[in-house]
Amino acid sequence: MLQCATASFRDKPMTPSGATERSWEVDGLHIAGLSWGDTEKKPLLALHGWLDNANSFAMLAPQLADFHVIALDLTGHGKSSRRSADATYQIYDDLPQVLGVVQQLGWDRFDLIGHSRGAIIASILAASFPEKIHHLVLLDGVSPPPLEAGEFVSQMRRYVIDKKRLQNRQTRIYKSMDLAVSAREEQGLNAEASRLIVCRNLTPVEGGFTWATDPRLRGASAVKLTQDQVDTVVQELTMPTLLLMAERGLSETHSSEFTSLGDRVSDLVLETFPGGHHFHMEQGVATLSTRIQSFLFNEEL
Repeated sequence: MLQCATASFRDKPMTPSGATERSWEVDGLHIAGLSWGDTEKKPLLALHGWLDNANSFAMLAPQLADFHVIALDLTGHGKSSRRSADATYQIYDDLPQVLGVVQQLGWDRFDLIGHSRGAIIASILAASFPEKIHHLVLLDGVSPPPLEAGEFVSQMRRYVIDKKRLQNRQTRIYKSMDLAVSAREEQGLNAEASRLIVCRNLTPVEGGFTWATDPRLRGASAVKLTQDQVDTVVQELTMPTLLLMAERGLSETHSSEFTSLGDRVSDLVLETFPGGHHFHMEQGVATLSTRIQSFLFNEEL
């Protein structure tokens, strides 16, 4: 298990066993990430969820033994840059940087996996650039909640207010990493998953540690997709797509949205797995990895 030792944090990045730290410069932003596996194996890009980071895949990636996995810290998360003061964190804002990393990797086509917010970004990327994606794997997420067109003005108002409120917000300082880990556990993550996520999302400051995550990620988006736009995204997912829902995840509140996808996505496999929203960081990860590999190799279990 990754240890959040203070000394090791100050001296070097806390990297999960078997992973390699990676970084790229794209559009003036520093994009950090982790890689697993031989570069000669099949390329697989992994996008994490909201307020998580590349360590979200630290349990799953090592078990995808036939793949070269690259997991990114999306902007504002982990060790990647925050966006400039005038920029936003729209759900599609990461696409140019993600594709910039892909270009630097020299990948013409690749498999793509995303969790939660990362699954939404993956869906938009795959719909927009289907020629680049062999297979798409979505973990407990696929599309953003749509916004009624008539709510545009109120949504914009929330965005402007939140931007001002969060721009220079001082985040909480924890005297120890263990206190920060405990705070994340209270949100429903198990101890090991909490430690993995928290270790990469903290930065040392006077008096302890605080979040490196950009507070603006907690604010309202300026513009959200309408139902027609969401429908367009999912209808353009022409590649083989595997949607794995967590029994105790978003399916509890969004089950109808998930189950209706079968009529709109041309090549969709939809299955439910035991566990909570971060089920790819729980005890069933070995079974999950087997299912994902069989799908990516077009094998039936």
